[in-house]
Amino acid sequence: MFFFLLNLALSDLGSIYTTVPKAMHNSLWDTRDISYSGCATQVFFFAFFMSAEFALLTVMCYDRYVSICKPLHYGTLLGSRACAHMAAAAWASGFLYSLLHTANTFSLPLCHGNVLGQFFCEVPQILKLSCSHSNFRKICISLLGVCLGFGCFVFIVFSYVQIFRAVLRIPSEQGRHKAFSTCLPHLVVVSLFLSTAFFAYLKPPSISSPSLDLALSVLYSVVPPALNPLIYSLRNQELKNGLRKIIKNDFQKQ
Repeated sequence: MFFFLLNLALSDLGSIYTTVPKAMHNSLWDTRDISYSGCATQVFFFAFFMSAEFALLTVMCYDRYVSICKPLHYGTLLGSRACAHMAAAAWASGFLYSLLHTANTFSLPLCHGNVLGQFFCEVPQILKLSCSHSNFRKICISLLGVCLGFGCFVFIVFSYVQIFRAVLRIPSEQGRHKAFSTCLPHLVVVSLFLSTAFFAYLKPPSISSPSLDLALSVLYSVVPPALNPLIYSLRNQELKNGLRKIIKNDFQKQ
Protein backbone atom coordinates (compact mmCIF):
# COMPACT_ATOMS: atom_id res chain seq x y z
CA MET A 1 0.00 0.00 0.00
CA PHE A 2 2.79 2.46 0.82
CA PHE A 3 4.45 1.74 -2.53
CA PHE A 4 1.19 2.60 -4.31
CA LEU A 5 0.76 5.67 -2.10
CA LEU A 6 4.17 6.88 -3.27
CA ASN A 7 3.05 6.56 -6.89
CA LEU A 8 -0.24 8.28 -6.08
CA ALA A 9 1.63 11.16 -4.44
CA LEU A 10 3.80 11.55 -7.55
CA SER A 11 0.72 11.69 -9.80
CA ASP A 12 -0.90 14.26 -7.49
CA LEU A 13 2.24 16.38 -7.49
CA GLY A 14 2.48 16.16 -11.27
CA SER A 15 -1.13 17.16 -11.91
CA ILE A 16 -0.85 20.14 -9.54
CA TYR A 17 2.47 21.23 -11.06
CA THR A 18 0.99 21.05 -14.57
CA THR A 19 -1.78 23.60 -13.98
CA VAL A 20 -1.25 25.68 -10.84
CA PRO A 21 2.18 27.34 -11.49
CA LYS A 22 1.12 28.62 -14.92
CA ALA A 23 -2.19 29.87 -13.51
CA MET A 24 -0.37 31.65 -10.68
CA HIS A 25 2.09 33.18 -13.15
CA ASN A 26 -0.77 34.47 -15.32
CA SER A 27 -2.54 35.89 -12.28
CA LEU A 28 0.54 37.65 -10.87
CA TRP A 29 1.64 39.10 -14.22
CA ASP A 30 -1.92 39.86 -15.36
CA THR A 31 -1.62 37.89 -18.58
CA ARG A 32 -3.70 35.17 -20.22
CA ASP A 33 -1.28 34.07 -22.94
CA ILE A 34 -0.08 30.52 -23.55
CA SER A 35 1.57 29.20 -26.70
CA TYR A 36 -0.02 26.52 -28.85
CA SER A 37 2.77 24.06 -28.03
CA GLY A 38 2.54 25.02 -24.36
CA CYS A 39 -1.18 24.34 -24.38
CA ALA A 40 -0.65 20.94 -26.03
CA THR A 41 2.05 20.10 -23.48
CA GLN A 42 -0.24 21.09 -20.62
CA VAL A 43 -3.09 18.96 -21.97
CA PHE A 44 -0.77 15.97 -22.42
CA PHE A 45 0.73 16.06 -18.93
CA PHE A 46 -2.58 16.82 -17.22
CA ALA A 47 -4.28 13.90 -19.00
CA PHE A 48 -1.24 11.73 -18.26
CA PHE A 49 -1.18 12.36 -14.52
CA MET A 50 -4.96 12.27 -14.06
CA SER A 51 -5.44 9.04 -16.02
CA ALA A 52 -2.44 7.47 -14.28
CA GLU A 53 -3.97 8.48 -10.93
CA PHE A 54 -7.25 6.80 -11.79
CA ALA A 55 -5.39 3.66 -12.88
CA LEU A 56 -3.40 3.72 -9.62
CA LEU A 57 -6.60 4.10 -7.60
CA THR A 58 -7.97 1.05 -9.42
CA VAL A 59 -4.81 -0.92 -8.66
CA MET A 60 -4.98 0.16 -5.01
CA CYS A 61 -8.54 -1.12 -4.89
CA TYR A 62 -7.28 -4.53 -6.00
CA ASP A 63 -4.63 -4.29 -3.28
CA ARG A 64 -7.35 -3.71 -0.67
CA TYR A 65 -9.40 -6.58 -2.11
CA VAL A 66 -6.55 -9.07 -1.87
CA SER A 67 -5.49 -7.93 1.63
CA ILE A 68 -9.01 -8.33 3.05
CA CYS A 69 -10.60 -11.10 0.97
CA LYS A 70 -7.49 -13.25 0.38
CA PRO A 71 -5.04 -12.30 3.15
CA LEU A 72 -3.19 -15.65 3.10
CA HIS A 73 -2.41 -15.20 -0.60
CA TYR A 74 -1.35 -11.55 -0.33
CA GLY A 75 2.39 -12.24 -0.45
CA THR A 76 1.94 -14.47 -3.50
CA LEU A 77 -0.45 -12.27 -5.47
CA LEU A 78 1.10 -8.93 -4.57
CA GLY A 79 4.80 -9.41 -4.14
CA SER A 80 7.26 -6.62 -4.84
CA ARG A 81 7.61 -7.62 -8.51
CA ALA A 82 3.84 -7.79 -9.03
CA CYS A 83 3.37 -4.37 -7.41
CA ALA A 84 6.09 -2.87 -9.62
CA HIS A 85 4.48 -4.36 -12.73
CA MET A 86 1.03 -3.06 -11.76
CA ALA A 87 2.36 0.44 -11.06
CA ALA A 88 4.28 0.41 -14.35
CA ALA A 89 1.12 -0.69 -16.18
CA ALA A 90 -0.82 2.19 -14.58
CA TRP A 91 1.77 4.75 -15.69
CA ALA A 92 2.05 3.21 -19.17
CA SER A 93 -1.73 3.21 -19.66
CA GLY A 94 -1.86 6.85 -18.58
CA PHE A 95 0.91 7.73 -21.04
CA LEU A 96 -0.76 5.95 -23.97
CA TYR A 97 -4.17 7.43 -23.19
CA SER A 98 -2.82 10.97 -22.85
CA LEU A 99 -0.78 10.62 -26.05
CA LEU A 100 -3.83 9.46 -28.02
CA HIS A 101 -6.09 12.01 -26.33
CA THR A 102 -3.75 14.95 -27.01
CA ALA A 103 -2.96 13.93 -30.59
CA ASN A 104 -6.65 13.51 -31.42
CA THR A 105 -7.63 16.79 -29.75
CA PHE A 106 -4.99 18.98 -31.38
CA SER A 107 -5.48 17.43 -34.81
CA LEU A 108 -8.90 19.11 -34.91
CA PRO A 109 -8.97 22.45 -36.78
CA LEU A 110 -9.77 25.40 -34.54
CA CYS A 111 -12.25 27.73 -36.25
CA HIS A 112 -13.91 29.59 -33.38
CA GLY A 113 -11.14 31.78 -32.00
CA ASN A 114 -8.30 31.04 -29.63
CA VAL A 115 -9.67 32.12 -26.23
CA LEU A 116 -10.25 29.49 -23.55
CA GLY A 117 -12.61 30.11 -20.67
CA GLN A 118 -10.40 28.36 -18.11
CA PHE A 119 -7.23 28.94 -16.13
CA PHE A 120 -5.56 26.01 -17.93
CA CYS A 121 -5.87 24.20 -21.26
CA GLU A 122 -8.83 21.89 -20.73
CA VAL A 123 -9.97 19.51 -23.47
CA PRO A 124 -13.72 20.39 -23.34
CA GLN A 125 -12.85 24.07 -23.74
CA ILE A 126 -10.58 23.30 -26.70
CA LEU A 127 -13.29 21.21 -28.36
CA LYS A 128 -15.62 24.21 -28.19
CA LEU A 129 -13.20 26.08 -30.46
CA SER A 130 -13.05 23.34 -33.08
CA CYS A 131 -15.10 23.27 -36.28
CA SER A 132 -18.65 21.94 -36.20
CA HIS A 133 -18.02 19.36 -38.96
CA SER A 134 -15.73 17.37 -36.64
CA ASN A 135 -18.45 16.31 -34.21
CA PHE A 136 -17.75 12.62 -34.78
CA ARG A 137 -14.16 12.96 -33.61
CA LYS A 138 -15.28 15.04 -30.63
CA ILE A 139 -17.63 12.23 -29.65
CA CYS A 140 -14.85 9.66 -30.08
CA ILE A 141 -12.56 11.64 -27.79
CA SER A 142 -15.24 11.86 -25.11
CA LEU A 143 -16.34 8.23 -25.45
CA LEU A 144 -12.78 6.94 -25.08
CA GLY A 145 -12.36 8.65 -21.72
CA VAL A 146 -15.85 7.67 -20.55
CA CYS A 147 -15.38 4.00 -21.49
CA LEU A 148 -12.01 3.71 -19.77
CA GLY A 149 -13.29 5.54 -16.71
CA PHE A 150 -16.45 3.46 -16.56
CA GLY A 151 -14.45 0.24 -16.82
CA CYS A 152 -12.28 1.22 -13.86
CA PHE A 153 -15.38 2.37 -11.97
CA VAL A 154 -17.13 -1.00 -12.47
CA PHE A 155 -14.01 -2.82 -11.27
CA ILE A 156 -13.79 -0.63 -8.16
CA VAL A 157 -17.48 -1.09 -7.33
CA PHE A 158 -17.29 -4.88 -7.80
CA SER A 159 -14.17 -5.07 -5.64
CA TYR A 160 -15.74 -3.07 -2.83
CA VAL A 161 -18.87 -5.21 -2.90
CA GLN A 162 -16.65 -8.23 -2.28
CA ILE A 163 -14.66 -6.33 0.36
CA PHE A 164 -17.75 -5.26 2.31
CA ARG A 165 -19.17 -8.79 2.18
CA ALA A 166 -15.91 -10.13 3.60
CA VAL A 167 -15.69 -7.44 6.28
CA LEU A 168 -19.25 -8.06 7.47
CA ARG A 169 -18.38 -11.74 8.01
CA ILE A 170 -15.56 -10.82 10.42
CA PRO A 171 -16.82 -11.89 13.88
CA SER A 172 -15.07 -9.28 16.03
CA GLU A 173 -16.04 -5.62 16.02
CA GLN A 174 -12.39 -4.60 16.34
CA GLY A 175 -11.52 -6.61 13.22
CA ARG A 176 -14.33 -5.03 11.24
CA HIS A 177 -13.26 -1.56 12.38
CA LYS A 178 -9.64 -2.21 11.36
CA ALA A 179 -10.69 -3.50 7.94
CA PHE A 180 -12.98 -0.53 7.32
CA SER A 181 -10.29 1.91 8.45
CA THR A 182 -7.88 0.59 5.82
CA CYS A 183 -10.48 1.00 3.06
CA LEU A 184 -12.06 4.30 4.08
CA PRO A 185 -9.27 6.66 2.90
CA HIS A 186 -9.12 4.96 -0.49
CA LEU A 187 -12.90 5.02 -0.83
CA VAL A 188 -13.03 8.73 0.04
CA VAL A 189 -10.29 9.57 -2.49
CA VAL A 190 -11.98 7.54 -5.24
CA SER A 191 -15.39 9.12 -4.52
CA LEU A 192 -13.94 12.63 -4.52
CA PHE A 193 -12.02 12.04 -7.75
CA LEU A 194 -14.89 10.41 -9.64
CA SER A 195 -17.70 12.68 -8.46
CA THR A 196 -15.88 15.89 -9.39
CA ALA A 197 -14.51 14.62 -12.73
CA PHE A 198 -17.75 12.98 -13.88
CA PHE A 199 -19.84 16.01 -13.01
CA ALA A 200 -17.38 18.34 -14.73
CA TYR A 201 -17.39 16.35 -17.96
CA LEU A 202 -20.90 14.87 -18.02
CA LYS A 203 -23.00 17.76 -16.70
CA PRO A 204 -25.95 18.78 -18.92
CA PRO A 205 -25.20 21.68 -21.31
CA SER A 206 -28.29 23.49 -19.98
CA ILE A 207 -26.60 24.20 -16.63
CA SER A 208 -23.26 25.18 -18.14
CA SER A 209 -21.91 28.67 -17.47
CA PRO A 210 -18.40 30.18 -17.45
CA SER A 211 -18.35 30.59 -13.67
CA LEU A 212 -19.67 27.06 -13.05
CA ASP A 213 -17.19 25.56 -15.53
CA LEU A 214 -14.35 27.39 -13.81
CA ALA A 215 -15.45 26.22 -10.36
CA LEU A 216 -15.77 22.61 -11.53
CA SER A 217 -12.37 22.72 -13.19
CA VAL A 218 -10.77 23.84 -9.94
CA LEU A 219 -12.79 21.23 -8.07
CA TYR A 220 -11.60 18.22 -10.04
CA SER A 221 -8.12 19.37 -11.08
CA VAL A 222 -6.83 20.95 -7.86
CA VAL A 223 -8.94 19.84 -4.89
CA PRO A 224 -8.55 16.00 -5.08
CA PRO A 225 -4.74 16.04 -5.56
CA ALA A 226 -4.42 18.58 -2.74
CA LEU A 227 -6.63 16.61 -0.33
CA ASN A 228 -5.29 13.12 -1.06
CA PRO A 229 -2.17 13.47 1.16
CA LEU A 230 -4.30 14.81 4.01
CA ILE A 231 -6.87 12.02 3.71
CA TYR A 232 -4.26 9.28 3.83
CA SER A 233 -2.19 11.04 6.48
CA LEU A 234 -5.14 11.05 8.88
CA ARG A 235 -4.52 7.34 9.40
CA ASN A 236 -1.32 8.34 11.19
CA GLN A 237 -2.05 8.53 14.93
CA GLU A 238 0.68 11.11 15.59
CA LEU A 239 -0.76 13.41 12.93
CA LYS A 240 -4.26 13.06 14.37
CA ASN A 241 -2.98 13.87 17.85
CA GLY A 242 -1.19 16.94 16.45
CA LEU A 243 -4.35 18.15 14.71
CA ARG A 244 -6.37 17.69 17.90
CA LYS A 245 -3.77 19.71 19.82
CA ILE A 246 -3.85 22.54 17.25
CA ILE A 247 -7.67 22.67 17.26
CA LYS A 248 -7.75 22.58 21.06
CA ASN A 249 -5.24 25.45 21.29
CA ASP A 250 -7.27 27.49 18.79
CA PHE A 251 -10.43 27.05 20.84
CA GLN A 252 -8.61 28.01 24.03
CA LYS A 253 -7.30 31.22 22.40
CA GLN A 254 -10.79 32.16 21.30
